[in-house]
Amino acid sequence: MDDLADALLRGPRGRRMCLEYAARTEETVRTALFWLGHELDPNPGTLLRLIGDTSDPEPDPTFSADDLASLIVDVDLTDVRRDILRQALQASVDLARYWQEPDGADTVAALPPVLHVLGPVAQRLVTAMPDLAAPGEATQWAVQWRPLADSEPLVRDPSPVLAEWTRAQRADEERAVRERPRDPHANFSGTWWSVPQTLLATRSRPADALELVEDSLGWELATIIPVVGAGRTLEIQTPEDWAELCREYPMEVTASRRHDWFRVTGRDGRWLIPDWERVAARWDAAHLTTLGYLSTATALIEIDEEYGSLIAGWGPDSTLWLSDVARERTPQRQEWTRRQNDWRWRPPEFRAAR
Repeated sequence: MDDLADALLRGPRGRRMCLEYAARTEETVRTALFWLGHELDPNPGTLLRLIGDTSDPEPDPTFSADDLASLIVDVDLTDVRRDILRQALQASVDLARYWQEPDGADTVAALPPVLHVLGPVAQRLVTAMPDLAAPGEATQWAVQWRPLADSEPLVRDPSPVLAEWTRAQRADEERAVRERPRDPHANFSGTWWSVPQTLLATRSRPADALELVEDSLGWELATIIPVVGAGRTLEIQTPEDWAELCREYPMEVTASRRHDWFRVTGRDGRWLIPDWERVAARWDAAHLTTLGYLSTATALIEIDEEYGSLIAGWGPDSTLWLSDVARERTPQRQEWTRRQNDWRWRPPEFRAAR
């Protein structure tokens, strides 16, 4: 368990999940995190206050990393609340950003005093996540963010999708070389994903396909599709797994990713992602485990002395289908819904029972 906990804390998303769990368990931690995170956030926004007597306004509370750490130590970890853990995981995934600097809470989670006390939190949370490093299930689920009546057929043959993706990446890189400045601080943004977004992607559980989504757009209705597939599946569990994939099938994306990924990592250098069309010649699918996601997403992955990479635009326990081996299966598609201001999604039988 210690190895799993250590892996969680190596990644920004894993650290954020642990910090979110502590904050959602203990109100004093939530308050301290809010104020310290606001102070350290490079894009803090504006605080709105309700003010009565303005003659002598009270100053904002201030908290140091040591203050927050002392509060985290007192969080009750006797019994892990699975509902709170789920919320913490969902928040960490939703708040992943690949086009701007880490937000205040991500920054706080990496501060040495805070990171130190998150160790016991991580050790307890991994005991409640038995599928943390599990491979994908035999039956998985795809999602389409549209009503059932308007849902579309699944992508069957990924070959033309991958060919078009390869063409678009090369064109984007060539254009960026010509048109974008080499200064990583320049105010430019563009393509930041490291996996093709138009391939069939599935999760082991319907709720994960709906709830564990990066930068979610507030959808309230979706169609869930059962999928079965078999074949040679590449398991990505560690940063080194991704680094090795980039070494074996390199695609340079330095000019097109330079500005966005510099903001995320602070690294000024050359960048690689896998050439997925070439990966597909060997593998039928690639599966990013939940541990692989939490330990790598939004983190700099060193390829060698010259190149780095990011896993960007994927998700925990997510399978990308690279060849024509996945099929839709019965039972039929389902339309799930989510109430406004509620992160949980509901299946059709839940609606029928209301």
